[in-house]
Amino acid sequence: MVRITEHNDWVVYCILGSVFIYILLLSVFQRDATVKDFLMQKVEDVSNLTPTWLLVSLVRCLMAAVLISQYITVVPRIFSEIRFFGWELNKFGFTFFTLIVFDLVRMLLTFLFYASVGSVRNLKAFTLIASKYLFLESLLFLILSFILYFYPVDLVQYFYGLLGLFAGTLILKIMIYLFYNRPVLPEKWYYKFLYICTLQIVPFVVLWKFLFY
Repeated sequence: MVRITEHNDWVVYCILGSVFIYILLLSVFQRDATVKDFLMQKVEDVSNLTPTWLLVSLVRCLMAAVLISQYITVVPRIFSEIRFFGWELNKFGFTFFTLIVFDLVRMLLTFLFYASVGSVRNLKAFTLIASKYLFLESLLFLILSFILYFYPVDLVQYFYGLLGLFAGTLILKIMIYLFYNRPVLPEKWYYKFLYICTLQIVPFVVLWKFLFY
């Protein structure tokens, strides 16, 4: 039996790149804050919230793509035919591109939703809580990606574990949004229900169907 050696240097580069982005985030945009300082930050003391949210979302998409791309079976032809200076999208590139577009669209729809229901004043608290949550989630994805590529694991069982993890993190995020000690979601209960269904649960299902069609 011939064992094919896997070259996972790109995973190391993604992990190191994510760590570098977070060092930049904490040292520049958060003014030399520690991880604890960032997580304990209050809305009144927050600074550079928009770039923080964007950088955290970027890292989260990057590490989620590293984790999920292992299980993508095929890149749709419409994407595989796209060329960038002679390069084409592989499974990782396709997953990362999809997650980036997905997050950008959801960010835009979230802003429009808050503006349309008159809850823009809650958007700052929502963005801060979302940034903290995505920060921790991306660190979890980083650890899981390292385990997936550099430790002998059963890929099938690992996949089922990831399914449970994604469902659990989605439920946890919704619970945090609902029961945080200051208003994060719109005040009226039906707006809360509408947001959770249309901008949390449905997009997750659509993304899953798109990646694993």
